[in-house]
Amino acid sequence: MMKYKFIDLFAGIGGFRLGFESQNFECVFSSEIDEHAKEIYKLNFGDNPYGDITKIDENQIPQHDVLLAGFPCQPFSIAGEKKGFCDTRGTMFFEIERIIKAKKPKVVVLENVKHFKNHDKGRTLKTVLYSLENLGYTVSWQILNAKDFGVAQNRERTIIIASLNGIKFDFSKLKKQKAILIKDILEEDGDFEYLNEDEYTIIDNPKVQKSGLIFVGYRNKKIRTKGVRENTLHLSRVHKQPNRIYDSNGTHPTLSSQESSGRYFIYHKRKVRKLTLKECFRLMGFPDNFKLVGSKAKLYNRIGNSIVVPLVKEIAKEVKRQLLDQQIVLKQQRTIYKEISLFDDINNNNIASAI
Repeated sequence: MMKYKFIDLFAGIGGFRLGFESQNFECVFSSEIDEHAKEIYKLNFGDNPYGDITKIDENQIPQHDVLLAGFPCQPFSIAGEKKGFCDTRGTMFFEIERIIKAKKPKVVVLENVKHFKNHDKGRTLKTVLYSLENLGYTVSWQILNAKDFGVAQNRERTIIIASLNGIKFDFSKLKKQKAILIKDILEEDGDFEYLNEDEYTIIDNPKVQKSGLIFVGYRNKKIRTKGVRENTLHLSRVHKQPNRIYDSNGTHPTLSSQESSGRYFIYHKRKVRKLTLKECFRLMGFPDNFKLVGSKAKLYNRIGNSIVVPLVKEIAKEVKRQLLDQQIVLKQQRTIYKEISLFDDINNNNIASAI
């Protein structure tokens, strides 16, 4: 079986890599600037990622079939010469672009936040799509939700997939799974951090939201009064995500990259407690044997910044089936057509000579 090669840019702790390696892809290069993320990456994969991508010579990167990148969301400057499109220079996408130009990978897979499509009034997404098409790629994109791929987290992300040779990725072919619940990923035993009963309020008749979340209560923190509209004072405690409590019979909201204290509270077996670090990693689809190092605060940041592994696994499987294996089939077909055409030419020439 052919082993396709990929590079892992803005690699984080290796969520993209776990997903693609599970489908028999081989990582030949990685890059990550955060030192703590690099430490975790090396501990789990044995590779020490290259640092600042702006300092990497694209010509020194090995040839690869797939480029992976969960790049930061940045606005592009307006470039009048491009008829409304923007200039990518000075952004992290420009670094991706120069590597694509130099190495021409068969497939490019990019990941960003849900609201990427609205960023800078839609210009950011429009520029990325235009840039990839200008490099000869056929591009498709969609917002995918992690809860549709076997994790108990409502986490929507923009996925962009581009391929050479005119093959368009079909997102409808991704195999979705039945949603699981928070209670399905909880540890049975552990040193859990429970809240005292006077520290929280459970509301009456909580409802299951369309997202699968069940908001069931809130922590009894100090009420915010400044900037609160009339008759909404009672809601001020739940304005901030860390004050909210969710039922373990539902889905968990998106883990945040800004939450370094791990203030994710659940209502389970009639008690309120924080999720453990292991449970947070499970919400992202990381295996229990994934090695961790560093402070809890840093680890909460790392996991909130990662990508959901089961989602990546399904993307990798379909990228291989739809784009890479399909390209081989098309190449073989073109070879056969050429041989048939050549055979016809020989026959025609022989007939002409006979006449």
